[in-house]
Amino acid sequence: MASKGNPQGLALAREKMRQAGVDEVAIDTFAHYYRLLEHGETGMIAEDSIEPLDMESIADVDVPEDVAAEAIRATAVIKLNGGLGTSMGMDRAKSLLCVRRGLSFLDIIARQVLHLRTQYDAPLPLMFMNSFRTSADTMAALARYEDLAVKGLPLEFLQNKEPKLLVADLLPAAYPKAPDLEWCPPGHGDIYTALRGTGLLTQLLAAGYRYVFVSNSDNLGAVPDARVAGWFAQSGAPFAIEAVRRTPSDRKGGHFARRKADGRIVLRESAQTLDADKEALSDLDRHRYCSTNNLWFDIQAMVDALDARGGILGLPLIRNVKHLDPADSSTPEVIQIETAMGAAIEVFEGARTIEVGRDRFVPVKTTDDLLVLRSDVYDIGKDFVLDQAGDDVPYVSLDGDFYKLVGDFDKRFPEGAPSLREADSFTVGGDWTFGQGVRVIGDVKLQASAAQRIEGGTVLSEQDADKDSAQGTDG
Repeated sequence: MASKGNPQGLALAREKMRQAGVDEVAIDTFAHYYRLLEHGETGMIAEDSIEPLDMESIADVDVPEDVAAEAIRATAVIKLNGGLGTSMGMDRAKSLLCVRRGLSFLDIIARQVLHLRTQYDAPLPLMFMNSFRTSADTMAALARYEDLAVKGLPLEFLQNKEPKLLVADLLPAAYPKAPDLEWCPPGHGDIYTALRGTGLLTQLLAAGYRYVFVSNSDNLGAVPDARVAGWFAQSGAPFAIEAVRRTPSDRKGGHFARRKADGRIVLRESAQTLDADKEALSDLDRHRYCSTNNLWFDIQAMVDALDARGGILGLPLIRNVKHLDPADSSTPEVIQIETAMGAAIEVFEGARTIEVGRDRFVPVKTTDDLLVLRSDVYDIGKDFVLDQAGDDVPYVSLDGDFYKLVGDFDKRFPEGAPSLREADSFTVGGDWTFGQGVRVIGDVKLQASAAQRIEGGTVLSEQDADKDSAQGTDG
């Protein structure tokens, strides 16, 4: 749907960004997408323009140990860390959440990298792309790791920000009572703009690095794995993304496909799918792979692509419509211009995908995911790498009225998560509090109309779940 623009809209948005100190590269990139909006661009990818994508698996690839070691020594690591976890009731970096034994996501990421540096005698610089909201908390939390920063490279760089645009006329939105809400992040596709604007790409090249591995800070499975680095180096590809087989929980999410027009690999997000194509989007037999958001790129190839395009990769537009204040539906509708970093795969001739194990994709988007991560489904070894205990991760669904926010969730698991290693699924309806050492076996559903407590040491199993629902003690 096209929005009728105001002739002054882009000029006003540019000026607003300049006054806020936004980098010129980011302002030019924003202007590129603004013009697409004016021309009615929606970023939609029609089903009849793509075909399913197949790919090789890392399990079937031969990567000599010396190739893997050499590749990881030439790799820099970037973690996307701009998220606040607002959907879980947080107001600071989500990566500060405790995962296990008093360790946060940030602690585990730092220790994974420090261990790999020793194992491979590799510099393996680690950098965080923070937002203006996550920078201070993140840097304070990392201060305890005195050896984490690599000389000559920063431990963080900031993602850009851009004005929200009124749907009615594409003018930058004004909200004097909460000016921060006038701004939004440009999506994680901004990483390339931010890397160019900060000069980090040329810094990395000058320091002798060849590859960058990027992943989300809320995915502790995304270790900068030497074997995957070796595969990427051997492939000679300019750009690659790790993929996993889609499961029912991924049905509504994005997927990989091949564009019929030019044979390029594309990443279609749900927000880029027409209503008429939603059924095809959710067809797990047709579109079998989704992105882990773990990606690799050749630094020189990225510099060349940006140079050739005047600093603008030209990623597909994602037109995200929300209310100016997301918590107040009476505020005007605004457009947030976004791009996805994985969409850069279509920019590069010869880009690749590789199927990896589900253990490299452990994102925490909800407290359901957090419960699995805090449980014994994963072991965390001396290398701080997650080791999945069984073949499958159980499906967990907690009642949103009582568990959606981290504060409420923590109150109901005051002595730790239950054992889920033997669980197939765990569905909790109503208000339940769990004691220490509860075990869940098979498929378990709990339902209660009043607050209940499961005593410590209780074993919940499929055959007696209904009985337990009836016998839980009043909380």
